[in-house]
Amino acid sequence: MGSQTIMKTLRYPLIALAISLLITPAQAQSLFVEAESFDQPGGWKLDTQFIDNMGSPYLLAHGLGKPVADATTKVTFPKAGKYHVFVRTKDWVARWDAKGAPGKFEVLVDGASAGVFGDEGKVWGWQRADDPIEVKQAGAVISLRDLTGFDGRCDSIYFTMAPDDAPPAEIAEWRRKQLGLADKPVEEGPFDLVVIGGGYSGMGAAISAARAGCKVALIQNRGVLGGNGSSEVRVWAMGNIRRGKYPRIGEIIEEFADRAKKSPGTYEEFGDAHKEAIIRAEKNIALFLHHHANAVAMKDGRIISVDAFDTRSGAEKRFLGKLFVDCTGRGTIGHLAGADTEMEVKGRMGMSNMWRWENADSPQGFPETPWALDLNMEDFPYPRDFHGQWFWESGYDKDPIGDAEGIRDWNLRAVYGAFNAMKNRDGAEKHKNARLTWLAYIGGPRESRRLMGDVILTQDDIVAKKDFPDGCVPSTWSIDLHYPKKQYAKRYPDNPFISYAVHDRRVDREYGYPVPYRCFYSRNVPNLFMAGRCISVTHQALGTVRVMKTCGMMGEVVGKAASICVKEDCDPRGVYDSHLETLLAMLELPGKARRATVDDEFVIPADAMKRAGPLGPMSGVDPSSLPGVVVDDQKAKKVGKWSKGTGLKGYFGFSYLYSSDQGASATFSTKLAKAGKVEVRLAYGSHENRGSAVPVTVSVGGEVARQLKIDMRKPAPLEHGMISLGSYDAGAGAEIAVKVEARGAGGNAHVDAVQFLPVE
Repeated sequence: MGSQTIMKTLRYPLIALAISLLITPAQAQSLFVEAESFDQPGGWKLDTQFIDNMGSPYLLAHGLGKPVADATTKVTFPKAGKYHVFVRTKDWVARWDAKGAPGKFEVLVDGASAGVFGDEGKVWGWQRADDPIEVKQAGAVISLRDLTGFDGRCDSIYFTMAPDDAPPAEIAEWRRKQLGLADKPVEEGPFDLVVIGGGYSGMGAAISAARAGCKVALIQNRGVLGGNGSSEVRVWAMGNIRRGKYPRIGEIIEEFADRAKKSPGTYEEFGDAHKEAIIRAEKNIALFLHHHANAVAMKDGRIISVDAFDTRSGAEKRFLGKLFVDCTGRGTIGHLAGADTEMEVKGRMGMSNMWRWENADSPQGFPETPWALDLNMEDFPYPRDFHGQWFWESGYDKDPIGDAEGIRDWNLRAVYGAFNAMKNRDGAEKHKNARLTWLAYIGGPRESRRLMGDVILTQDDIVAKKDFPDGCVPSTWSIDLHYPKKQYAKRYPDNPFISYAVHDRRVDREYGYPVPYRCFYSRNVPNLFMAGRCISVTHQALGTVRVMKTCGMMGEVVGKAASICVKEDCDPRGVYDSHLETLLAMLELPGKARRATVDDEFVIPADAMKRAGPLGPMSGVDPSSLPGVVVDDQKAKKVGKWSKGTGLKGYFGFSYLYSSDQGASATFSTKLAKAGKVEVRLAYGSHENRGSAVPVTVSVGGEVARQLKIDMRKPAPLEHGMISLGSYDAGAGAEIAVKVEARGAGGNAHVDAVQFLPVE
């Protein structure tokens, strides 16, 4: 590739090269209007999910069976007169040969009908009105009038005075010319880190990097943040945080995580405005909502910029950066950059579109849906809790990227068919007052491309608890893989719409398995990070790391690593090779710690030490508040069976551990940053059922330095419930370890924390 700069793009994937500049020299007088740019969308929704499939955002009339309010916009025609009308749309159920055309809508010019559309075409294309429309004055109002309430869709409208001036089927360059777009996008930056994708992983990366002193761009192709954890999709955020080796990881995620008790929750529980406010409060973050990243420029094998366009106006921006992180969930940026990728050929997890219904005070109607799936009450799981849950899922063997719209639309047909059975078939008597209140038109996908890093995490690694030196993000969800439920696979073998989950519960849900940092950067694109469900794991391992809080914590680690890259002028791999200790030390910092630039010192606000959340409030002794290095029991390497306790007050962190298992041990260790003498102190809680002779071994550089037995029935003599285990000389980089055992202890061995205190 040399020094050549190349651009790879996915904006209009239906084409391979610039095409369709074959308009006759005698240019017809015409007007091109993109639906997404309408002044007033009314009840129509801006759908940006399938740009990489069909080339554009579009407006969707998602009315749940009731026609939505008109979308309107003011335009200026070249002059009054007769115009032939073309609308880019499709009959969204025609691909299944379903009858009824539920997506019909009407185009009006100053209130006069220009035709009905959305009732033909299995794929996106131009539908021509039967007759031209008479435009009486140049200034006019165009309206989109939904006729059904069942997901009619409009991409763009073309008015032309020449009957033979039909727009081309492949429209990329033609569209650019019609919109009058500049040849070169407007440049933004340069940024230290460009984050593409505004879900939990993208938000975690952006906030973490910004607070570590990086200048950050956050690009999101929808109008809200949160991804699957937004009000548009309403998957409640799962995965335990503040666990494992680095219990500070997750504090940033907790600042914006949803408060839904179950999924789908309510609009308010997902806090879209709260998420946006947190991002906008960060001075180092430039937020670009409604921007779809679709092109990557490369030089010498590195990403030098990412292009994105405004999904409402088409205006293009070019984001220059030192580092990039793919948080798209689909590995889109990595794919464009030529990163090594993997994707299961078959048997992937699918996409869900959840829904809610309620009982009103009076009878409610619902239109017949002959074009939906032909269902009776026995054909689907009854939504007895008034919602269709995560298992309304399909697309397992379908193309999760190239046919994403088809998977979403199949889910819509399944839901409408089920509600039709409740309202108009064998469930009608019971559901007279039932009404459909919400159905996600934004799909919640689980699996597609994965980007390969220096470590590809496997199910065996997780089950065996393989100890990677860079293990950091605690994955606490079981290995949860979804498959089509057999009874639905039998009736709908091409695409079942109900799933079931198979759990491998050998994952430590309390403490968590530490996912390695080397899963978070590309092995062949040197300045590309990734976070979220496109990281470097196998299909099986994805089953545990894919939940949102876990993905968000990946972003937190990436953000801090990015700041090291900027400060030390290295790539993500260099952080592992040369600066891993620095990264791990940064993971000890509170989520609210911040600095203005990467060269400044971190400032830790007073309230950053007050942690509460899934593990409960601290007892008052924060390990990071003491001098030296304090290793809490969460970070100890444990063998055998240990029980968590909180009854003996004054413990460090969130809890302590105790055990009478004769094979149990807990090892606390640290490596010295510089040579010197270090006093080692052990914290424990005394009680009459504790061991009178608990074996404790201190090792320095792998050699046993001291063995002793501690009577834990007696209170520890030092502050914070500590006892000194002696002072030891050690060289820089030497490891000092304390091993506490339950064997022969004469009661429960108790472990809470170990302090390694430099002796001046």
